[in-house]
Amino acid sequence: MTEKIQETLRDSKVARWGALAIVAFTMFTGYMFTDILSPLKGLAETSEGWTSSDFGFIQSAYGWFNVFFGMLILAGILLDKMGIRFSAIGSAAIMVIGAGLQYTAIITDFPQDSFILGTHIKVMLAALGYAVFGVGVEYAGITVSKVIVKWFKGKEMALAMGLQVAFARLGSFSALAISPFIADKYNFSTPFALGVLMLVIGLLSFVMYNVMDKKLDKQVHETKTGGDEDEFKLSDIGMIISNRGFWYIAILCVLFYSAVFPFYKYGPDLMVNKFGITEKFSGLIPSLVPFGTILLTPFFGGLYDKKGKGATIMIIGAILLVIVHTILYLPGLTSVVIAAIDVIFLGIAFSLVPSAMWPSVPKIIPEKQLGSAYAIIFWIQNWGLMGVPYVLGRVLDKTNPVVVETIAKYREQFLAEGLSKTEVAEKLQEMKRIGEIPVYNYETTWLIFIVLSAVAVLFAFLLKIEDKKKGYGLEMPNIEK
Repeated sequence: MTEKIQETLRDSKVARWGALAIVAFTMFTGYMFTDILSPLKGLAETSEGWTSSDFGFIQSAYGWFNVFFGMLILAGILLDKMGIRFSAIGSAAIMVIGAGLQYTAIITDFPQDSFILGTHIKVMLAALGYAVFGVGVEYAGITVSKVIVKWFKGKEMALAMGLQVAFARLGSFSALAISPFIADKYNFSTPFALGVLMLVIGLLSFVMYNVMDKKLDKQVHETKTGGDEDEFKLSDIGMIISNRGFWYIAILCVLFYSAVFPFYKYGPDLMVNKFGITEKFSGLIPSLVPFGTILLTPFFGGLYDKKGKGATIMIIGAILLVIVHTILYLPGLTSVVIAAIDVIFLGIAFSLVPSAMWPSVPKIIPEKQLGSAYAIIFWIQNWGLMGVPYVLGRVLDKTNPVVVETIAKYREQFLAEGLSKTEVAEKLQEMKRIGEIPVYNYETTWLIFIVLSAVAVLFAFLLKIEDKKKGYGLEMPNIEK
């Protein structure tokens, strides 16, 4: 039996790391499209006439179908019932469809007085496309998590998860860093076209992975539902949600990610309005967050594999996040250097928690239930990814009414004079630079980040206490000797 197992693909370092590289690339493309809009908030206001509320509305759409229609729960069940190969192709196809819909909405000119449920039709359709895309990228995320467990269980699992997360974050880095430059050189819609193209390539990458997955299944005689284990049943969901440790890690996840991912959405605009960075370069400092995770997440994952201390790593990361957001909040602090250093520490915090959190789930939940467990965690996470960006946009508008009214007044005036959208955007951006349009005050808005981070610390401690009671082994190494 041992000799037979040694002959499988996952016992080949080249094969298992090759499989990881393939699926990680698809996640790279998914995260790239996720954050393409993030550094374009100012341009969206001047070129498209969107308010902060419109911006937050679109960003919040990411979780609409996942949360309200339970699409993530369905995705988890499909993953456990239909298998990895079905889910890989399905999730990537959904990403392409959603991104294509959003791009189509953005390049289409609609009458200024066209509204659906009080929201301009372009904003609504762009949001719907992003909502469909959100289903696909989250479905892909849980699929890739199960892929890694399948290929790396008992091996370098935390390191593999860390590397996958790091490479996916490189997609966010790319979007934050280059979207403003592409939009400045061409137009507002061009970065979205590039994003759709990358997603199509990501779909082809998943097709390539499926060939390897099928070969591995033949070698170990696994079925679609997980091989030698009992088949997943819907009643298993009850076992998952009755687990207190599962809830602690799920709540920690939604709090932590809600204090990080919305920073990608609003961090570039914060750099413009508080730290005085031009919109063209606004994404560079926030892009340091995913750039920092490229090296540190695999490092901390490898540390967890060899030394353990998973719960402790999560606590340290959550505490660091509180400190980082408090520094960004401080009134009067406008040093670009301090902001850059602080964002690097945000990247460290973002390396610590995910590197330990995702490999800890298989220690709490049996493998046959992992797809559904990850899906429920991602579903809970999507409440935050949906709600927090929307709330941030509303709070920003409510606390800065003069900015909103001034931009709307001048934009309407310039359009009436016959200027194109590009000319209007350039004129309004110049008015911002010379101070004729006031800047946004982010102080009240940023308190939301601090509160989320502080509560995350509490649940990280509760998880460690639960681990001591139940003996999940979160403080133990992952590599089996």
